[in-house]
Amino acid sequence: MRHETVLVLALSLGASGVSALISFIGALTRPEALSQQAARLNASAAPGRPWLDLAWQLFGITTALVPVALVAHLLLREGSGLRELGFDGRRPWSDLGRGTLVAAGIGSCGLAFYLAMQAGGFNLTVQPESLPPVWWKFPVLILSAVQNSVLEEVIVVGYLLRRLGQFGWSPLAALAASSVLRGSYHLYQGIGGFIGNMVMGVVFVLLYRRWGRVGPLVVAHALLDIGAFVGYALLAGQVSWLPTV
Repeated sequence: MRHETVLVLALSLGASGVSALISFIGALTRPEALSQQAARLNASAAPGRPWLDLAWQLFGITTALVPVALVAHLLLREGSGLRELGFDGRRPWSDLGRGTLVAAGIGSCGLAFYLAMQAGGFNLTVQPESLPPVWWKFPVLILSAVQNSVLEEVIVVGYLLRRLGQFGWSPLAALAASSVLRGSYHLYQGIGGFIGNMVMGVVFVLLYRRWGRVGPLVVAHALLDIGAFVGYALLAGQVSWLPTV
């Protein structure tokens, strides 16, 4: 199972952590200050060719979920499945309600923290989307947000904590590993992105242990990302407090 866990992470968010570290080193070694550089998400894959662009966007969203399908397969082989992690439809209203409350609490604090880190020069300017103004823009942004939430919460919280517990890790060590991993693949945003997401990881692990379900965490994460992606698309250049590059 140790080999299995390493391979799952190497195919997903562990690899993203290494990529983010390399990206951050590149940003640090550029002559511009971090706050003058952009960390771009959800960019066009085929500028000027909207149907091809849409195909690439949907391809990227779908293939990013393959590690989740792999985790589901591996858990089914041992006689459990994603239901064991609390990722199912047994408690939809409870998951939705809890997730909405978590998103409301973290979202306001997270935005204030990002603005402070960016103004202090510890973060790049995050550009959550730069898609063209086509009909599928907002549906794709929502799908991207859902994909991020499912991938991260199923693997970094549910799957990883289950495996680390089976390996005999203490609850504190498993919490630290999950939270640092979450912070690591956000390092491309800068120090603020690393710290902010690591703190969010601690909160999410504690809530998962309390509720025994990743469902509310998926809802909360999806709402946070939808707010960031769609909110930026609507507000960038329209309000003075939102940094742009």
